Amino acid sequence: MKWDKVEREIQYLFHLNLRNMLIGQYTHELDPKKRLTLPSKWRALLGKKVVVTNGLDNSLFVFPIKQWEEVATKLAQNSFGNRDSRDFNRFMLAHAFETDVDASGRILIPDTLKDFAKLNNKVVLAGMYSRIELWDEEEWKKYSAKTLGEADALASKLSELGII
Repeated sequence: MKWDKVEREIQYLFHLNLRNMLIGQYTHELDPKKRLTLPSKWRALLGKKVVVTNGLDNSLFVFPIKQWEEVATKLAQNSFGNRDSRDFNRFMLAHAFETDVDASGRILIPDTLKDFAKLNNKVVLAGMYSRIELWDEEEWKKYSAKTLGEADALASKLSELGII
């Protein structure tokens, strides 16, 4: 009987954790005013404000405010005496833009970030657990095809490092 309760608790926590993750991918259109609609499934997790900034691989990162505060704090702890730290902090922090999520679930993408990620009309929103990546649809297709072909080799490398 005791183990049944433990198992139910584990299942509940697992289900709760899944609901608190930004996962999956969606394709939405960037409107003429440079607004992008967030998937309704993610809106409660993201809250009323998000931070959009440069991402890696020519994408943009979208963070809930709380997650952004953690990332920004870690970045701020980097030594400004180290050139790589300064450069990466500038890349992430100087281009960060806080934006409201409007009543329709849309966020504004500033021109500088839109240009950086080469976003056209169709944008892929890819959930990465605690952040979202925004990709131009065509760039995402190219990147996905490339990564799909390398998945086994990537898994092997991560396994050697003890990550998976």
